Amino acid sequence: MRGTSSFLIVANRLPVDRVGEKQWRRSPGGLVTAIAPVMQRRDGAWLGWTGAAGEELKPFDHDGMHLIPVPLSSMEVEFYYEGFSNATLWPLYHDVVAPPIYSRVLWDAYRAVNDRFARAAADAAAPGAVVWVQDYQLQLVPSMLRKLRPDVKIGFFLHIPFPPGELFMQLPWRVELLEGLLGADLVGFQRPGGASNFVRLCRKMLGVSTVKNDIQLDNGRTVRAEAYPISVDFGELDQLVRESHVMARAKEIRAELGDPEHVLLGVDRLDYTKGIRARLKAYGELFAEGRLKPGEAVFVQVATPTRERVEEYIRLRNDIELQVGRINGEYGEIGRAPITYMHQSFGREELAALYCAADVMMVTPLRDGMNLVAKEYVACRHDLRGALVLSEFAGAADELKQAYLVNPYDVDGMKRTMMAAMQAPPHELGRRMRSLRRRVATHDVDRWANEFLTALES
Repeated sequence: MRGTSSFLIVANRLPVDRVGEKQWRRSPGGLVTAIAPVMQRRDGAWLGWTGAAGEELKPFDHDGMHLIPVPLSSMEVEFYYEGFSNATLWPLYHDVVAPPIYSRVLWDAYRAVNDRFARAAADAAAPGAVVWVQDYQLQLVPSMLRKLRPDVKIGFFLHIPFPPGELFMQLPWRVELLEGLLGADLVGFQRPGGASNFVRLCRKMLGVSTVKNDIQLDNGRTVRAEAYPISVDFGELDQLVRESHVMARAKEIRAELGDPEHVLLGVDRLDYTKGIRARLKAYGELFAEGRLKPGEAVFVQVATPTRERVEEYIRLRNDIELQVGRINGEYGEIGRAPITYMHQSFGREELAALYCAADVMMVTPLRDGMNLVAKEYVACRHDLRGALVLSEFAGAADELKQAYLVNPYDVDGMKRTMMAAMQAPPHELGRRMRSLRRRVATHDVDRWANEFLTALES
């Protein structure tokens, strides 16, 4: 096994999933797709948890990446991951869509796990290394790592929204989290508003001086806070959907759905921030009002399982499945259900085929850092057909201005927008999609990673 690395990614999870007892495969998530090629080019290492509680593994290599596992006990999974990360920070940072839990026990676990990650990173980083820490689960790592290794260059990127002061101020450990992030040289956010919120909070809570997006610390260090909107691998997706078997599968999907006039699609993790209930409510009301009829439209909702032991998520799944059953029971006919609901994960090719089959892509989160599904859909529509209905509260709305933008809290507005997207003439769809594709093609995932790392290293 090799020693230290000059480029190190530190994330809650390793970029691989277990297949069987001893085999691994690369994870399908956006973060992995974005960073894995950068790591391979730089001969870097990735430090994170395997996803299994109580597992202690030695570093290993997979798919051209050097991976360094960090162990978590079952209690730490419950208190640090399911607890402070996803029952405290996640709801708070997403506009308190669900009430956050403020518990000292959960905070102590979060701090302890962050310390373990920081110590592992300090051991793995070569002198003067670049260390890129990822996301809300590890916000204390930058300052902890800086105390251990003042020689390294530290970047941090937050993939979810950073809340305004009036929300963040609720957090009993607000000062500790701000100080944790200020251990980095560069703190990246999805949207400019997140960077501004962070700078204002540092000035207010810590008394530091700021000049635009630069935070000047008493020890002479300057920390930059900046927006770097993440993206997708446009070229890879564009090439994938031109494959004959993917195009054939898209036609097959429409046939399996009964060849309706309109196919609407939602692809989300089963999370209360994604606005699934509101969009299904709007869709059901279109049938109740007679504006849509069975066989005329089918809504395919893919809800990927996530955090299945967290109570809020168990309740959400039950609510949505009840809602789907009610709409199908009231407005469906034999062989023609208005909603096809799938609580499962799909591979990249099947998802690409679904994107190609969908006339209307519904991306309507109540709050989202970016939402890469919106960009994936655009990258897959080389035919310049299809309509993207996009929440104003997704980070992607800053860039994808030619989408059909909607307020997901406004059910009547959502109904109007869904009908407008379904009834739009081809030339209107083509004009919008051409503009959307131009944006995603020129601001792809390589550009995101390169801009962040160039800024960090300079």
